[in-house]
Amino acid sequence: MQTHSLPPSWNLAQIFNDLDQSGYALIDDAYPQDYVQDLVAECTAHLNEFRNAAIQNGVVSQIRSDHILWLDSSLPVAEQHTQTLMALAEQLNRAFFLGIKEVEAHFACYNAGEFYALHRDNPQGKNGRMISCVYYLHEQWQADWGGELRLQDKQGEWQIIAPQPNRMALFQSNLLHEVLLSKQQRLSITAWLRSDPQLW
Repeated sequence: MQTHSLPPSWNLAQIFNDLDQSGYALIDDAYPQDYVQDLVAECTAHLNEFRNAAIQNGVVSQIRSDHILWLDSSLPVAEQHTQTLMALAEQLNRAFFLGIKEVEAHFACYNAGEFYALHRDNPQGKNGRMISCVYYLHEQWQADWGGELRLQDKQGEWQIIAPQPNRMALFQSNLLHEVLLSKQQRLSITAWLRSDPQLW
């Protein structure tokens, strides 16, 4: 997969229309399988480095129980994904004048029994996150395994998005959403397209 380019299967017109009308969009079969396999291998090779996302500055949050690993240049396969998202951000800026300047991202692992309660990624527009992106990494998923993304769209309707392998969910960062309790290990890359510098 080439960096700084969008996969030809991505239907930008549909993605932009869905984001504009509903506040969210889905991309299924987002990447070629050879890249997906490399990405899964890189993620699983570093699982022992993930930290408990509920612990921030020594304080334990009650709203989430997942584990994360921030992406950087030491994870070159995942970095290709963030570069692809930056290419998408450039197209979003042209279409919606969002002023996106960069991408921040981390691997996320939800083990059985883990969740992320209702929240917004950009409460009161304070942190520059414009578009949230969740790309599902696990190699298989069954309907009764939970772990769905539940979000309230721009019309106020609640949507349930199944974490299907090789699917990416994009949504406006100010939308209310949650990750329902997972019954199996759920792997993903969560990313935010930001209009201001990273804070981490």
